[in-house]
Amino acid sequence: MRMEREDWSVGFLVAQEASALVDLLCKQNSGVLDRIFAIVDPNRMDQLRSLTNNRDLVSATVDYFRTSDHNICRRFLSTVYQYCENIPFYLETTVLSVAEHTTGTNFNHTSDNDNSSPSRNVKRPRLDYLQSYTDALKSMVLQKHETVTQTVVKDIHLDDTWVYLRQKNPLRVKDRTIQPQASLDNHEGEESEHKVSVESLLKTTGRVVVLLGQAGSGKTLLVHCLGRSWAQGSFLSVHLLFLLEFRQLNLISRDLSLKDLLFLFYPACEDEESEAVFEFILSNPEKVCFIFDGYDEFRAKLTNPKKLESSIDPNKPLPMTDLLSGLCNRKILPDCTMLITCRPRDVTDMFASPGFITCELQGFDRLGVKEYAEQYFHEKGDELKKKAVNLLMDNRHLLSMSHVPGLCHICCVCVDHLFSSGTHADLQLPTSLTQIYMQILLAFLRRISGGGVSGTPLLQRYRTKIVEMSQLALKGLEESTIVFKDTEVPPELKEFGIKSGILSRVKLTFEDGSSGYGFTFMHLTMQEFLAALHLMTSQNITESQLKKKLNLKTRWTTKTDPKSVFTDSLHLYVCGLAAEACTSSLVQLQVAEGAMALVQKRQAVVCNVLLGLAGSTSQTGPKIVELCRCAHETQDAKLARAIGSRPQFELRNIRLNAVDMDSLAFVTAAADQNVCLDFGGCSLELDCLEILPSFKNVGHLIFRSRKYDDRFAEALCGILSKLQALWRLEFISGGLTDVGAAKLARALEDCPHITHLNVSDNSLKDEGIRVIAETLSRLPNISSVLMGRNVISTDGVLTLIERMAVCPSVQEVHIEGNKEISLSFSQSSDTMCENTDLNNTEGTKNLRFKQCNITVSHVASLCNKLKGFSFITLLDLSYNLLSNKGLKKILDLLPELGTIQEINVSENGVDMDGVVMLASALCNQKNLRRVDASGNEKKKLVLWFDTIRRQTSRQLTPSENGIHVHKKLSLTHCDIQPAYMAKLCRQLVKCKNLLDIEFSHLKLSNESIEKLMSILPEMSSLHLLNLSHVDLSTNGALLLVRSLADCQRVTAVELRHQAEAFIKFVPEKAEAAICKLTEYKLSKANVEKLSRILENCPHLSELVLSHNLLRDEGVKCFVDYLPKLKISSSVSLSGNRMTQVGALDLVNSMNTCEKVVAVEVSLGVEDQSLIHFVQEHVNGKTLRLRECSFEGIHLKKLVEILNRCPRLLTLELFSNSLQSQGLYFLLDSLAELSTIHTVKLRNNGLVSEQIEYFVKQFSSCHQHRDIRIEEPWLTGNAVINLIAKCLNLQPHIREIRVSRGSINIITQDNSSPSSISIAHPENVLPALQSISFDGCDIEGQHLTPLTLPIQKCLALQDLKFSQLKVDRKVTEFFSTVIPSLLNLRNLTLDLKGAAEEDVEALAEALPNTPEFESLSLSQLVLGDRGAAIFGRALQSVPNLKSFNLSQCSGWTTARGCDLVRGLVQCVSLAEIRLDSVVLDEEGITILAQGFSRLASLRRLSLNNIRVVTSETFVNGTGILCLLASFKGFRQMEEIELESWRMGDGGAYELVKYIPSWTKLLKLSLSDNSMTDQAGEKLLTALSHCRALQKLQLSKNQLGQASAAKLSQVLPLLPELSELNLSENQFDPQGCKAICEGLMSMKALKILHLTSIGSSDLVGVASSLKYCPSIEDVSLSWNGCGDSLAFTLAEILPLCTNLKRLDLEANKITTAGATAISKCLPSCPSIEVIRLWRNPIAKDAENLQDPRLNFSSV
Repeated sequence: MRMEREDWSVGFLVAQEASALVDLLCKQNSGVLDRIFAIVDPNRMDQLRSLTNNRDLVSATVDYFRTSDHNICRRFLSTVYQYCENIPFYLETTVLSVAEHTTGTNFNHTSDNDNSSPSRNVKRPRLDYLQSYTDALKSMVLQKHETVTQTVVKDIHLDDTWVYLRQKNPLRVKDRTIQPQASLDNHEGEESEHKVSVESLLKTTGRVVVLLGQAGSGKTLLVHCLGRSWAQGSFLSVHLLFLLEFRQLNLISRDLSLKDLLFLFYPACEDEESEAVFEFILSNPEKVCFIFDGYDEFRAKLTNPKKLESSIDPNKPLPMTDLLSGLCNRKILPDCTMLITCRPRDVTDMFASPGFITCELQGFDRLGVKEYAEQYFHEKGDELKKKAVNLLMDNRHLLSMSHVPGLCHICCVCVDHLFSSGTHADLQLPTSLTQIYMQILLAFLRRISGGGVSGTPLLQRYRTKIVEMSQLALKGLEESTIVFKDTEVPPELKEFGIKSGILSRVKLTFEDGSSGYGFTFMHLTMQEFLAALHLMTSQNITESQLKKKLNLKTRWTTKTDPKSVFTDSLHLYVCGLAAEACTSSLVQLQVAEGAMALVQKRQAVVCNVLLGLAGSTSQTGPKIVELCRCAHETQDAKLARAIGSRPQFELRNIRLNAVDMDSLAFVTAAADQNVCLDFGGCSLELDCLEILPSFKNVGHLIFRSRKYDDRFAEALCGILSKLQALWRLEFISGGLTDVGAAKLARALEDCPHITHLNVSDNSLKDEGIRVIAETLSRLPNISSVLMGRNVISTDGVLTLIERMAVCPSVQEVHIEGNKEISLSFSQSSDTMCENTDLNNTEGTKNLRFKQCNITVSHVASLCNKLKGFSFITLLDLSYNLLSNKGLKKILDLLPELGTIQEINVSENGVDMDGVVMLASALCNQKNLRRVDASGNEKKKLVLWFDTIRRQTSRQLTPSENGIHVHKKLSLTHCDIQPAYMAKLCRQLVKCKNLLDIEFSHLKLSNESIEKLMSILPEMSSLHLLNLSHVDLSTNGALLLVRSLADCQRVTAVELRHQAEAFIKFVPEKAEAAICKLTEYKLSKANVEKLSRILENCPHLSELVLSHNLLRDEGVKCFVDYLPKLKISSSVSLSGNRMTQVGALDLVNSMNTCEKVVAVEVSLGVEDQSLIHFVQEHVNGKTLRLRECSFEGIHLKKLVEILNRCPRLLTLELFSNSLQSQGLYFLLDSLAELSTIHTVKLRNNGLVSEQIEYFVKQFSSCHQHRDIRIEEPWLTGNAVINLIAKCLNLQPHIREIRVSRGSINIITQDNSSPSSISIAHPENVLPALQSISFDGCDIEGQHLTPLTLPIQKCLALQDLKFSQLKVDRKVTEFFSTVIPSLLNLRNLTLDLKGAAEEDVEALAEALPNTPEFESLSLSQLVLGDRGAAIFGRALQSVPNLKSFNLSQCSGWTTARGCDLVRGLVQCVSLAEIRLDSVVLDEEGITILAQGFSRLASLRRLSLNNIRVVTSETFVNGTGILCLLASFKGFRQMEEIELESWRMGDGGAYELVKYIPSWTKLLKLSLSDNSMTDQAGEKLLTALSHCRALQKLQLSKNQLGQASAAKLSQVLPLLPELSELNLSENQFDPQGCKAICEGLMSMKALKILHLTSIGSSDLVGVASSLKYCPSIEDVSLSWNGCGDSLAFTLAEILPLCTNLKRLDLEANKITTAGATAISKCLPSCPSIEVIRLWRNPIAKDAENLQDPRLNFSSV
């Protein structure tokens, strides 16, 4: 072995230095070369001499020696050294190191007659210095090795001792196309490892090697063994090796140069010798090796190389940190070899210098532990050895700690101590590292005592020394001291430490060169343990100091934590001493009273700190492991449970040893729940996997790293069946191949609880995937399997399909090339196969085979394998290579397959011929109901099947089978050429089913449209042709409009340029049709062409030509054609940018086209123009002009047009800015136009004088005219003054109505006789009969100008003031005016805030004439005095027919009785309203008695009546008494009894009388606590009220039974216009019943179904189409989803009178709202749709219609 190594070394050196040797020999004389040629084999030499070039000859000669026998090679080198001149120094030393070994050669003792070169003797001393220094250096290295290894139990073999070499992994080639899921799944840069021997670390020179290892791993021992190996002749490339210890370097405080450093610690020599050696080092750095041991023991931190100079002078004295950093980072001796040992967490201090590599020591495996233990106990006797080894191997805790060599030795010492100090039967084994060290301490103490037994415990006996020793240990840690000088340790403590073995004596070299001795603890971990003892026992240590030591400093690499010396294990020992098992030992070390309390207090502090850390959610993986280590040391179950209760442990890129795994097992076993262990890139010894079965609660296990290969998987398989709680296993992003997969599959068969398996991103191929798939059928609980990012072929896909077809529980198979393979399974496989319910989602199977390279050749095999699936919901074959042939083959084989709902064949190279083939199949295959094809970049192609009809087809008659299936062909995002359009349509003509065709998002040429239109009439089954977002030319669009004339089944043509567009058909001839052509640019020629087309459409009802840029010319052209068109409803020309000229052309259509009854024109922002045609019950014509800004010339034209209008006309002018001159011209003209009977002027900027002028002029013709004027200033004093002036100016005003911002004046014609015959003095205005003021901000001071004009109105019958605040002025006004109004019949005073004297004055002013019939005093605060006065006043008005006292208040119950007594004296009353009045029981009784005498009462409102003494009223007697008084009512028309809470009893009493109220128009019983029983009876009674118009039943407890009865009653109520059923509890069945009733409600205008207890209101929405009069619908607060919105989007265009729709507080999303928004252009009547409190993105582009309301109001 030695000779082989030498052969290799000599030849290697010649090869390494070949270039230098050739350069040297080419410079030598011929004599030297002849000596060298003489060594060459003669035959070979003859061949070499044929080379004529000298350099070629020399090069070939050197090459000969490189491959020669080692003896010949040595002779060659010896000759070179002896005879060559001017050898470079570095080459000379290399040659010398080999040549010295040549037999019989001694270069140190030359003879006198030596014929060598004279220069040889000159160089000789130099080489002698180097050689002598090298010999001395080797001697010192060997001596140090002997000192270090004197207590080593086991021999070290460097070639058989392994380390892990770390490397950074690039992405695998196949991974480069896959987007990483997350940073943890991205393996780029992940550290991979492979094993190399320690010996190989110095085989390659010129690099920096960092050897990592935790405390006790053997780093120091191995580097000394490397030194010994070098000293014995290994590593020939290394001439000088310096082994330095950081613990020694701590003693140096002054600056040193590299030379000073080396010659300080190694053999002393003379200056000349040191110069020669250092010159060699500087000249040959590649031949020098530096080993620095124990960086973790260095007090300081290496200087960042960025702070150093780029090149450092090796002779320059530097601080130690700078000098070492310069060496490590190649700034000093850049080609030298460096080996540094440290703990893993300190590796970042090396700053990753060039050539930097990291390796980590591998601990003992199980066999290594056993071998070491056997070696340790070798001399203890076979029996003890056997027991000790078995104990160590069988105890999981001891074995896990023994994987670290140092700890293995400690465990052996511990076991030895335990066996030698007690009986073996009751051996108390330690369960933590701390407890082991406690035993080691006892073992050391036992050495002192000689092993004898004494009554005093050892700890107590040596308490003083232990205390001193622990104090010294802590002092050393705090001062970063590991080596103590002789003077720092007391003599007695030295003796105690050396004798016990706790301390070791070491030789030291100080910075001045002197030598001495120091002391270290036997190991750093022992120093930490003793320091922990001091922390837990010393009274001088405070709790805060103790807590500071309890950090989670980990032993792993960190870039953020600063280097912290000697802290790897201190906190662990502190935690371990907090264990209950250590309490007695700690107490023995105490001398003060209360020792137990002190110790327990310290232990509690430690546990509380750890509990606090356990509650933190920010701990990283390394710190979690460290926390588990701490918990394991404490052996505290509560702490372990707190840590183990987290659902997942994420461990990333750290090396985990057996102790770590044991600690994790401890905490997870204590948890009461399943946990997940996620190992990502962690280095795990295979022996560590054997600890996994002790993880009792691990339900989810993840391994993700390329490190985890087949060998790892094999080891994992051995323990999988032992993990009883495991239900999810993920072996991902690893190195698993088919071999490992086969073993894993076999192991999974013994894991019945597995539900989830993930083996994605490995190196599996077809076989591995097949093996796993075959195993799945034997896993009863499996629900999900992932195998993506492996390598599977098409044949492998087919094999997988075959395996899954026989697995009854499979629900989904998803294969997407090599990217994804996922399998999903159900848990109810036994019943699934028998279940044929198609609505059962558990029985569905989705099969997705995307990017699997499936071609036509695979189709037959694929379909054959698919037969094994009984029911397939989805078959996805997208992104394959089927082409038209493959698709045809699938269609041919389709009948042989099981039931399939959907087939996706997108991105398969199917062209337009394939689409034509599918169109044919759509018509011929009964079960194929829909084909969706898209030609854009996605190439979508999906087939849908009618699976229900396929299932039931056997039960249908031949005529029924399939005829009602609604079919659809959708072809989007492509270019349909004319030829293919013809082919498609010819195929679709054959379809016998209802057919929808969608040609959207594509471009159609006019030729293609011609082909379509030519065949369209033949498509008898066509239901809808969707052409949305088609790029049509204008001529193409007109061709489509022609379908209205060509095909009598067309009911709607709606074309919006490059937006929604469709043609709708009905089965037979359409009675009416709609044409909408919008957003095209229609020229005059286009308009003419369109008009000619429309001439041939006799059934056209509505025409929309909005936003077509017609302008004035186009509008004029269309209006000219209008008389020829047969349009029955309306024409819209909005948004065509017309001017006033175009507007006047539209206005003129009222004259040119007799059928036109209304024209609306707005030239403002909304740009709206509408023409309405003759409707039923419409006699006159209407003209509405908004924001037209007419000038004088336009006004003249307008007047001319109006003069020609033959029928009565209503003129509305809104927001038109008119100049003063033009305005007066218009007003004069309007006054002269006899055909105008109504004028509405809104917001035209009129002032008071203009209005006065117009009223005077317009009323002067003595015709019946209606003037309505709205201006914002018409309030308060301004409006009072205006009305007063109008009354003075115009005697023919019959009626005036004033509300906020508006007035309405109606005049009478001369032929209309006055209702009252009176004399007409000159200053009397007899015509005014009614005047009302409502909400006009009028105050008492404003009324003065109105007093005299009103007094003159002797014919006034109706006087109304509402929302008027009462004051003295108001009282004076009414007191003055009312007495003069002798014909006053109706007085309405809605007054507020009256004082008692004011109320009294009003009461006294009430008319007592026989004509006075109606009095309304709502909201008035009467007070007792006022109530009494009004009570008496009522008795003087015997003819009173209507009385309203709603919401009046302020009286006591006694005075309330007086008021009621006066009221019931009015026996002629037909209407009483007492809403919210306050009465007592007596008042109720008086009211009930009075009702019995009021036979003429028709309208009664008692809503929310409040009873002060309500006990009898609430328990029913009061209610029943009052209701019983209704018996005499025979003419009741309206009755309102809201918020009585009458319950069923009251309802039963009420229904006794309802059948007799045959004239009842309104019934309101909201908030009355009625249940279904009363509701049924009430609705039955209402069936007799055929004239009922309004029914309010909200806020009751009505349910399904009431809804069912309502559905029967509603058809009997043809006049019902308002129905409120909100806040009841109708379930879906009840809603269905309501729908049936709504179908007959032709007169219904208001429907409120707010919060009715069902979210299924789709049927209600559908029923609205049967309610043609509907105006207001509320479906709010029902939790309805988008299905309601989609239904409404279809129904709303049919509700032509709908104004308000409330959908607040439902679950409609943006999609549903968008559908509603899209239908709004077809819903001009709608004013608002409320969508507040729905999950809608209101800023969406499609939701900008102002009628969509997203606010709370």
